[in-house]
Amino acid sequence: MPENLKVAVVCSSNQNRSMEAHSFLSKRNFNVRSFGTGAQVKLPGPSPNQPNVYDFGTTYEYMYRDLLMKDRNLYTQNGILHMLDRNKRIKERPERFQDCVERFDVVVTCEERVYDQVIEELENREKEEYQSVHVINIDIQDNHEEATLGAFMICDLCELLKESDDMENDVDEILHDFEGKCQRPILHTVCFY
Repeated sequence: MPENLKVAVVCSSNQNRSMEAHSFLSKRNFNVRSFGTGAQVKLPGPSPNQPNVYDFGTTYEYMYRDLLMKDRNLYTQNGILHMLDRNKRIKERPERFQDCVERFDVVVTCEERVYDQVIEELENREKEEYQSVHVINIDIQDNHEEATLGAFMICDLCELLKESDDMENDVDEILHDFEGKCQRPILHTVCFY
């Protein structure tokens, strides 16, 4: 396995869970990118049936200013402004996994629906070299506390994979042991580019 494992972290909107893990992994010198798989970026709004919806090309800075103008108190209290401030220090805008042509050694998803979307995308791509990619899911609820906990778990898992002398042969055992340690079901499949 390469010394610098190429990792993608994917959630639905590339806002909370994937960005927290992106931040955490990059501080530990991982070669990491983050993505969403949704059709649009959705952030909580004034009520559950009134989310703030943006296109994937919209910058975090624009979203930050937009929500600041809409209701500074609400979006400060619910942590959305803080999250967007963190995000814009990591990268300019949310990205869709489906639009990325870069190849990764490991793709970690944060919920089963996103895992299914990533696998479907990889299976539908034209195969060039049949380079393997391990797609791994760890269910992480979409709130600030779980995103932080999830980032620690994702980082621990990536460290274990990076330290393996033969990840291709060791991955099943690593994931089995990790599943017992983190007390969450782990999904895993191998796809090819």
